[in-house]
Amino acid sequence: MYGRDVGVSAGDGPVVGRADGVPALVGQLGVHCAAFLLVASRLPAGRPSPSGPALLTPTCNKLSLFHSTRHRLDSFPVTITLDPAILAFWRERHHSTLTTFRPDGTPHVVPVAVTYDPGAGIARVIASGGSKKVRNVRAAGPAGMRVALCQVDRRRWATLEGRAVVHAEPELVADAERRFAERYGRDPRPNPERVLIEIAVDRTMGRG
Repeated sequence: MYGRDVGVSAGDGPVVGRADGVPALVGQLGVHCAAFLLVASRLPAGRPSPSGPALLTPTCNKLSLFHSTRHRLDSFPVTITLDPAILAFWRERHHSTLTTFRPDGTPHVVPVAVTYDPGAGIARVIASGGSKKVRNVRAAGPAGMRVALCQVDRRRWATLEGRAVVHAEPELVADAERRFAERYGRDPRPNPERVLIEIAVDRTMGRG
């Protein structure tokens, strides 16, 4: 079966999804997983399910079936716990690469200065409004673009992934400039065209 609706009995009625371009068994498994999380997120904590014990409210941020944008649940924030060595690495004075994507889908990779706030789960990059990386993110629309930041120092490395949006509000840019100065020990050079690329981090990797 390819590209057909899959009905899953859940709660007070069926939840219908699609299995596009994948075998039936794989597609049904993905839809069942999505349906369970969807129902669990809508039931109050502790409410008995129609067929068994109470469902616990999930703590995941999103579910993307087969990396498709058709079946995403964006209801919950992501909580990421990093190793102290990795956190310290992000506070040291290093530059990173930022990977965005051109409209044709090819990657655009450039060096950037970045600050990371693990408590808020936000990484910040200041940039000129006319730069290619900023134009790439803006071209993705209001929902933003998935990007990756990576810094390396010999055998140590760390990667942050998440969804980026561009902000031009002066107060947000000024806050990002202050954070830049704290990490890099100097103020950024004056730039009236400066904007903020703000990344909501939902995945990390690394070795401290």
